[in-house]
Amino acid sequence: MTSREIVLRTLEFRHPERIALSLPDPYPDDIAWAGASPDPKWKPSRSFDPEKGRMWEDEWGNVWAATTDFYQGEVVQGALQDWCQLDSYRMPTFDDPGRYERAAASLAAHPDRFRLGGLPGFPFAIMRYLRRMDIFLADLLLHPDEVGRLGERVTALLCRCIDNWASAGADGVFFCEDWGTQDRLLVSPAMWRSIFKPYFTTLCDHAHGRGLSVWMHSCGYIHDIIEDLIECGIAVLQLDQPGLYGIDRLAGEFGGRVTFWCPVDIQRVLPTGDLALIGAFARDLVEKLGARGGGFIAGHYGSMDGIGVRPEWQDAASRAFVKYAHAHTQREPV
Repeated sequence: MTSREIVLRTLEFRHPERIALSLPDPYPDDIAWAGASPDPKWKPSRSFDPEKGRMWEDEWGNVWAATTDFYQGEVVQGALQDWCQLDSYRMPTFDDPGRYERAAASLAAHPDRFRLGGLPGFPFAIMRYLRRMDIFLADLLLHPDEVGRLGERVTALLCRCIDNWASAGADGVFFCEDWGTQDRLLVSPAMWRSIFKPYFTTLCDHAHGRGLSVWMHSCGYIHDIIEDLIECGIAVLQLDQPGLYGIDRLAGEFGGRVTFWCPVDIQRVLPTGDLALIGAFARDLVEKLGARGGGFIAGHYGSMDGIGVRPEWQDAASRAFVKYAHAHTQREPV
């Protein structure tokens, strides 16, 4: 099987010859990534004083600040400082087909791998940056009509981005949208279902209509909406902290219905440096989450310095994933 066939069979629970792998060199990586090119016409409208710390403006017009090189930072001033700016606000040109030409060529160079295109976010992530996190959470209660109008514009833009990825030859689209603290959602499950689930459904339906699967990264504890995400049509959940839920719980409640893409847990296991524990956790991920003819992709965490992980610990996780990659093939294929 090619890497692409392995990933497709993993998502469809059709017994690939091994688990799908997305690991650093020199280990296998079944996924080819691409992102939209920068807008050549865009220039920041603000300049910053280096003595004030690391600050920058993104393409949306949000101002970011960070105190370390590892930490991306957080928006300190959203582009939409007042809702009266909503009608005149101009979205970035992420829907420009020209920004996907280089990505199309990159994906075409890897016909044997699963081709994944990156979205610039999803409605919550984009809107919370545009308004700033604390302000936007208040907006959900105080300005629901304005939130709805902005959400519709963001969703329409993302649908056009999905169209571009379909034209570029992608097999799926990937986005990051952090929804959890360490023990709960950022909003109530009821609010999530009322406000955000319709956006997820619209975008997943649109992607499926273009032949694309939808992959989602989310930090923190999102157990309360995993069932909803499956209903919306999310195919892959990229979780860096599977230990936060418990592997047995994830497998028991959601196994066979969604694919989990995980490294060895980046908070509870990898930073321990315990090679036996790291290997055992990797084996459990493979054997339990990948036990239904698919459903698991072995991953890694790219920024090891920020979580206190030595390269040899990450390497131990990768070696364990490769070692156990065929664990589920002993089952009868279909």
